[in-house]
Amino acid sequence: MNQFFSTVSVVPTSVWILFSIGILLLLVIDLSLFGKAGHKMDPKVALLESILWMAVAFGFNLWFATAYGKELGTQFLTGYLVEKSLSVDNLFVILLVFSAFKIPQQFQHRVLFFGVLGAIILRAFFILVGAQLLNMFHWILYVFGGILIITAIKFLIKTDEKMDVRESFGTKLIKKFIPTTEKLNGNHFFIIENGIRKATPLFLALVVIEITDLIFAVDSIPAVFAVTQDAFVAFGSNILAILGLRALYFVLADWVAKLRYLKPGLAAILGFIGVKMLIVDFYKIPSSVSLLVIISILITAALSSWYVAKIERLSEDTEKTRS
Repeated sequence: MNQFFSTVSVVPTSVWILFSIGILLLLVIDLSLFGKAGHKMDPKVALLESILWMAVAFGFNLWFATAYGKELGTQFLTGYLVEKSLSVDNLFVILLVFSAFKIPQQFQHRVLFFGVLGAIILRAFFILVGAQLLNMFHWILYVFGGILIITAIKFLIKTDEKMDVRESFGTKLIKKFIPTTEKLNGNHFFIIENGIRKATPLFLALVVIEITDLIFAVDSIPAVFAVTQDAFVAFGSNILAILGLRALYFVLADWVAKLRYLKPGLAAILGFIGVKMLIVDFYKIPSSVSLLVIISILITAALSSWYVAKIERLSEDTEKTRS
């Protein structure tokens, strides 16, 4: 075990173990303090929790940079920002899933909690496998770079058409093997109907969200390995970004659709780090430059979305005044 971790990261096994235990404790605290079943989550509470999650991430990042150097610390922060921005795009899909399965807000927390837990397990597996592959085969970098370039192009040409998640492959596959019902049973994933155990819409929503995260991992895992080739940096930054996703959903749910320039911004980020991967053997872009480029793109996308929305509101108000 020690030999495996030493080949993929400069961080000792003890830190991996302590970090994983810390994450589990944070999840238990999160479920205890913020996971009251059957209650809507107050946006103010969600905002407070989001701030706390970010404070935990930045605090750990500061300690990590002090313990293992500025370069790895910068890579950690860059990886965190990349994963966080990709997670915001994931919120569009989560909104669509909850809307399609008609999941009331007071039951969404439980689905998101287990969704995040599943995402952590999946990311941990993919990151460790990816790190080992990179350690064994350098050319995998070019494959990852190509994936990111293709994804960036898809982000630019992809429309915002709503897909029917109730008729998706994953949903049909579940219904083929597990009896389902349209009835909700509080915040439970299963219900007994006519003596038969059936999956509720909550369970279907959870499975669709997990499948969606699996698809998103195809983008985010190569992206983080463009930032760093240290497995712990990739793992830690990804996990800390995902942990805040559930609270961030309740903060952004009402206006995430207004971030009209998020997808072009993400396309620019993925395109940049994809090119960075492809030219790594010719020129290595410094981590500090990557961090500045990504922050600049995110700020530009956010401010552009806000400014255009403001102009449209002013235009609508003017039209109303004239009429």
